[in-house]
Amino acid sequence: MLGSLRIDAVGYDHPDAARLIEEVQQEYVVRYGGRDDSPLDPAGFAPPGGLFLVGYLGGTGVVCGGWRAHGLDVGTDAEIKRMYVTPAARGRGLARRMLAELERTARAAGYHRMILETGSKQPEAVGLYRSSGYTEIPAYGYYAGSPHSRHFAKLLAGTGESNGRAGQ
Repeated sequence: MLGSLRIDAVGYDHPDAARLIEEVQQEYVVRYGGRDDSPLDPAGFAPPGGLFLVGYLGGTGVVCGGWRAHGLDVGTDAEIKRMYVTPAARGRGLARRMLAELERTARAAGYHRMILETGSKQPEAVGLYRSSGYTEIPAYGYYAGSPHSRHFAKLLAGTGESNGRAGQ
């Protein structure tokens, strides 16, 4: 391994983020025949309503992911987008570490639940989410009608009724 993983918050348009996002788009082309063209506003990944992270090994960005507020009830759901690990860095647990950091930062920002959409042609992602405590939920959003789309959610530890938000 090239040293320990360092995870930095960056803008969605940061050069390292842009490179990794383009790589994941190319992965979608290979697996699904086209890019992910769901509506996405890069500003949605800026604090306090979102965050984009890049993980570095030896100074090179090798993993990324972000979350953004989802829905009108601010503080309830954060949606994960653009989780990706470069092929050369796969198999080292980096996706799991990035997922944990996304969950931690969303929880710290006051969100109660993480939601996401992934595809059946990404069995690694489906396995990661299921083994991390995510359960399938009804389809939502842009890919709700896609036969390849899988939707998951997880309640974030330390959130919910016990944190004083009941009745709000």
